Parts: sequence; C-alpha cells; structure tokens
Amino acid sequence: MNIFSIASPVATPQARLAGEARDWLILLTSGRATVADARALRQWCGQSPEHARAFEQAKALWHQLQPAAAALQGPRQFGRRALLGGAIAASAGFLLIRATVPGGFSGLGADYITEVGEQRRVDLAEGISLELNTQTRLSRRPSGDGGEGLELLSGEIEVQGRGAQAVSIQAGSGWISAAQARFNVRYIDQRVCATCLEGVVQVDVQGQRFRLEPGMQLSYDPGRVDTPRTADVSAAIAWRDQVLVFNDATLASVIDEINRYRPGMLLLLNRELGQRKVQARFRLDQLAGVALLIRDAYGAKCTELPGGVVVLS
Repeated sequence: MNIFSIASPVATPQARLAGEARDWLILLTSGRATVADARALRQWCGQSPEHARAFEQAKALWHQLQPAAAALQGPRQFGRRALLGGAIAASAGFLLIRATVPGGFSGLGADYITEVGEQRRVDLAEGISLELNTQTRLSRRPSGDGGEGLELLSGEIEVQGRGAQAVSIQAGSGWISAAQARFNVRYIDQRVCATCLEGVVQVDVQGQRFRLEPGMQLSYDPGRVDTPRTADVSAAIAWRDQVLVFNDATLASVIDEINRYRPGMLLLLNRELGQRKVQARFRLDQLAGVALLIRDAYGAKCTELPGGVVVLS
C-alpha cells in the first residue's frame, strides 16, 4: 500500500486545509522548525476560522495516534517539511523535503556554529575574542583592509577587540567594523542590530556611514536603515549573563525569542494574546517551564505535542 499522498488538484477546500494542517504539525514536531516557521504558522491559522479549526483537528488526530507519532521522534535528522497522507492512521510514514538551517544553506558551511541554547567563546586572533549566542552561524571572510573579516550569517555575537588590529563583520547588507572596541551584533530574520558597548564602531550600509559611540545602536534591514538611537544596553547584552530581558515587548515577540534558546517550540495561536505587552526577565535555565508561567500569567490553554512542542491558545 502506498502510504504517501500528495494533495490532488481537485481536492476539496476542507481536504486541502486538513493536508496543510498535517504538514504544519509534522514540521513542528520534526525538531527542525524555526522561529520564522512559528510566525508563518500563526499567520496561516489566522487566515480564517476554517484554518484554525483544521489545525485543532490535526492536533486532536495526533494525540489519538500518539504511539505512532512518537515513532517519528527518532534522531533529529528529518527534513523541513513532511507530507502526511491519510494512511498515517495505520502507519507512521513521512516524506522529507529540505533541511532548515539558521542562515540558510550558506549556514551549512559556516566556520563557527552554535546550536539551540548553546553559547561559545572564540579567540579569533591576538586581542580579538568573540562570544557566540544560541543558533549562530559565522564565517571568516576577507575584510579588504588587512584586518580580521567575518560574515554573520545568522544569530548574535559580541565582539571584543583590545589590540591594534581591526575586525570587520558583514551582516546582511552592511559592514560593522572597529578596533579597540566592544560591540554586539544581532542578525535575525534579515534584520541587523549593532550596539556599541565600548570604544567607537563604524557601520557602512547601503551607501551610508554611521559612527556609533558607547550606548548607541543602529538597526537596518534590506528595506530601510534606521536612525542611530540610544540603546537599552542591559537588555541587549543580558544573554551574556544567561538572562533574557523584555521591556514593553509583545508576548508574541517574547515567545519568538524564547524559541531561539529552548529545544522544541512554543507556538502562540491566540493573536489577541500575542499583542499583550510584557515586562519580563527570564533566566535561561528557567525556560523549560516557561509555558506554564505563560499559562498561569495570561490564562492561555497549553497543549503539549511530541518533540517539546507546546501550543498556546
């Protein structure tokens, strides 16, 4: 019996939604889902009540088939998307598509890598050290000025230079460079944020040059370059002390950030709840139980799925 099925062009709307919902569920529990995937699923469920209902029905089916579902949670070498046919009720077969890697396919060949929840120190050269945050992909690149050159493909780093040699980091469409300075660079979802902590940092982006002094921050993405502003430095570098700090952030953005550190996935499907503003401080060693804290603080309903996935609705 063929256990794989791909939706027919003449499938009914209900069958198409059910198939897409099952695809989302397999992705979530594969161990390969990303923060961007969580946002995309929230948008998918928000398209209509029918979309949200289809995902609820997929969750219910998964719980009914939990023994078979558990068989899918073996070594985490699954692909990004698995297409699940109606025969899942009798078999735990799945079809692999492509792997999800922070930084895209270029992240596969990165020189320095950290996984979920991992932080790492790299002594790049004499007088230059790097601290890599969770899910970071970083590669060496020629800088063109004789100094140390790097490309931040995805994630977050803190750079400390105490010698005469400059270090230049490409992040997105810009270059961040300095000598005898300490600064933080974050590159998530195509948005770069550079924060000067000590010394002077230069940012060259989209034909513009900016000078950042201690306590100043500049953000940019492919569509715009913001004006330099005063940074909330304590929040920007709290990760170095194993802490996450959120000031006037939406609950949805808080959960997205937590997902960068926590194995599995927290998925918030309540759009109204996601817009609630949050003042919070979490230690990284508290994140295993953070779903229960959100449930108790905001009255969210928690549904646990295999692979460390918790759906909050």
